[in-house]
Amino acid sequence: MQITAADIKIGMCIEMDGKTYLVVDFQHCKPGKGPAFVRSKLKNLENGRVLENTFSSVGIKIEQVRVERRPYQFTYEDDLGAHFMHTETFEEINIEKSLINNYDLMADGQVVEVMYRTDNDAILSAELPPIVDMEVTYTEPGIKGDTASTNSLKPATVNTGATVKVPLFINTGDKIRVDTRTREYYERIK
Repeated sequence: MQITAADIKIGMCIEMDGKTYLVVDFQHCKPGKGPAFVRSKLKNLENGRVLENTFSSVGIKIEQVRVERRPYQFTYEDDLGAHFMHTETFEEINIEKSLINNYDLMADGQVVEVMYRTDNDAILSAELPPIVDMEVTYTEPGIKGDTASTNSLKPATVNTGATVKVPLFINTGDKIRVDTRTREYYERIK
């Protein structure tokens, strides 16, 4: 479906140069002189890179891509990649690890949203929930008075094997929440 630059919205998928992009951010600009234009940040769904692009709002047609999000549960991993099962139809699929953002934060049984392109049923990406619960399997003990500032962080290994930065008061065995978009500590679970 063809759209104009004025129709661009956050979360929309478009095709440009044969690649599929997700609109992360956009801004309509109307300068005092000249035609209006749209500044945008686009995430390449094949490699995850974000690029900035400017579209002229005069006469430019952009190809909108229809996508569908489906829930899948992570079952296991092997040489072919990560294997998932649809939570309603029990259909099994295999996804390359490179299509999964922050793959090392995914635990066994984790439900992810798999984004499909509807015209050719191709898998574009798999997204973890924004916040996941994890258990700290190892971290150095924090020593009281060890820091000059109040927001010091230390590395901690979580149950998936990933390393995240946590505050000094977090100990081995604590359950924490991690933001999968930024890989940052979110809060401790009581």
